[in-house]
Amino acid sequence: MTLAVTSSSVAFSSSSSSSSPSSLRAEQVVQLNPTPFQPSDRSHLVSPAVLRLYRRRSGGVKAVNAESRRKNSAVVPSAATTCALDVMENAIEVEDFEKLAKDPENSSPLEIMDKALEKYDNEIAIAFSGAEDVALIEYAHLTGRPFRVFSLDTGRLNPETYKFFDAVEKHYNIRIEYMFPDSVEVQALVRTKGLFSFYEDGHQECCRVRKVRPLRRALKGLRAWITGQRKDQSPGTRSQLPVVQVDPVFEGLDGGSGSLVKWNPVANVAGNDIWNFLRTMDVPVNSLHGQGYVSIGCEPCTRAVLPGQHEREGRWWWEDAKAKECGLHKGNIKEETVNGNDTLQANGSVLDIFNSNDIVNLTRPGMENLLKMEGRKDPWMVVLYAPWCQFCQAMEASYVELAEKLAGSGMKVGKFRADGDEKAFAKQELQLGSFPTILFFPKHSSRPIKYSSEKRDVDSLMAFVSALR
Repeated sequence: MTLAVTSSSVAFSSSSSSSSPSSLRAEQVVQLNPTPFQPSDRSHLVSPAVLRLYRRRSGGVKAVNAESRRKNSAVVPSAATTCALDVMENAIEVEDFEKLAKDPENSSPLEIMDKALEKYDNEIAIAFSGAEDVALIEYAHLTGRPFRVFSLDTGRLNPETYKFFDAVEKHYNIRIEYMFPDSVEVQALVRTKGLFSFYEDGHQECCRVRKVRPLRRALKGLRAWITGQRKDQSPGTRSQLPVVQVDPVFEGLDGGSGSLVKWNPVANVAGNDIWNFLRTMDVPVNSLHGQGYVSIGCEPCTRAVLPGQHEREGRWWWEDAKAKECGLHKGNIKEETVNGNDTLQANGSVLDIFNSNDIVNLTRPGMENLLKMEGRKDPWMVVLYAPWCQFCQAMEASYVELAEKLAGSGMKVGKFRADGDEKAFAKQELQLGSFPTILFFPKHSSRPIKYSSEKRDVDSLMAFVSALR
């Protein structure tokens, strides 16, 4: 497999046998834990607040899916020999992970990238998705250090994404390391369930075959990886994203829990600031962005977002909001304790949304009355929502403005929380498909009319109301 390196990295590889600054840093003296060595178990070196990191430097650059030499060794050394080899070759560094995670929290993305590349050298790589992750490559390029880039080619990407990959390689004079799904697994999935099974039973199975397992293979050859995750990308799953973390899902070169570190240099950067940076540096971008795409994945599962929609709503749009992760960052999804909500008040209750004096908070009996012709004296517009849903949150401002414009017009505006115990009722009686669902209850009709468009800006909602009134 070819490697993603800058022109400076070629010189680094060819001169690695000399006493370069990088090799001198790798040979620094470290303190060993005085606990007696146990060849079958090193867990005594790790505490909940401490991460054990191995720093090994070699003359060549390993492929992203390289296996550990210790695992492939044909000779099993004695415990004493193993200990000696660890001292001479593998320089065990006991890392205070809490400090490692806290120190760069207020640093710039460039400073964070520089620290990550310096620390892990050729045993760290940038995960490039073909979207605004190109910012990571630009930051790495600006450090002047050698860097590696890998990407997952699922076989279902947009043509524009493949052209973007080629433009990035030429612009930075690098070779992206592509990881592909196992052909046997893909054939089994398609033959058994068809090409578009994810529309019927969810995207997780397809993503597991085409993305998660190839990523798992890629990360087995690394000690750390760099992602383009941001806190504002997905409020439901990424709002607490740290700059540096022990990867909670995948394993690195040494295997086992805590063997892989994930760096998120742009975690604290807003999406608008990322784009200002890309425009300033005049770097290649995916042409799909100019067509309204923000978060870009596979072609069948990605579409442009519309006014009033959150950027993540362009992914797997046929599913509920809380399932907007493909599995690559599964550790972001916390165990949900209150209807999938992770935004709680101090007393543990859910923070509600659509709060306005012009919006009526409807209960289950209220909704049942609306479904009865004799109980409806005025037309109603009602949103079926869940307060934890980031797409409901994204349209809150538009819906509140709509209610203000309709105040005193004889048109009622309401909201009905349709998750939890009310979800079955909402699906059966109120046409709930996913959150948010918007219904119009005409004055002279027995059945509510579902707002089918996903344009949730106030002008589109007003046009819908005006057409039906």
